[in-house]
Amino acid sequence: MEKFVIGITGASGSIYGLRLIEELLRAGKSVSLLLSDAGRQVLGYETGLQLAAEPQDCLQQLRKYFSAGEELNHYGISDFFAPVASGSSAPDAVVICPCSMGTAGRIAAGLSDNLLERVADVALKEQRKLLVVPRETPFNQIHLENLLRLSQAGAQILPAMPAFYQKPQSVEDLVDFVVGKVLDSLAVEHKLFQRWG
Repeated sequence: MEKFVIGITGASGSIYGLRLIEELLRAGKSVSLLLSDAGRQVLGYETGLQLAAEPQDCLQQLRKYFSAGEELNHYGISDFFAPVASGSSAPDAVVICPCSMGTAGRIAAGLSDNLLERVADVALKEQRKLLVVPRETPFNQIHLENLLRLSQAGAQILPAMPAFYQKPQSVEDLVDFVVGKVLDSLAVEHKLFQRWG
């Protein structure tokens, strides 16, 4: 079973991360969710999903929310003993969705101050797929330089930029387009949007 780590940081757009997890679980993948402290706060504000700070309580809430079992895991942001922290147990891919510019900058600088940043670093050093989904606008020069550094290090930058050729009828359609593009990059089949042509 393919293993994916999904990181949700403090950028707006946590709905993208939740929808991505939903689709990965639907496709039969193993998912580990990592939440930055700011990510937990923004997710609660934007979606109403108030997750406990204690990792085991949070895991139970997440499994209930997604109607999932052991295929869904969650580790505390400071838990460097989590299996995903080591290259010997590296996931198949890491997706930070949404990715704040602070998180992007710290990863680009090679810093690993929390588990999410460490997992991203592991993905790069083990040459596993790292997808960064920035949700910020406008970008300043520092943001662009950090994203370029990540790209040069092997990460794929996939901005949360929905298209409109599929004639979206709802916010959900816009979310599904971005999530579908992430799934395309992970080679996970989906039917979230109508393809061009």
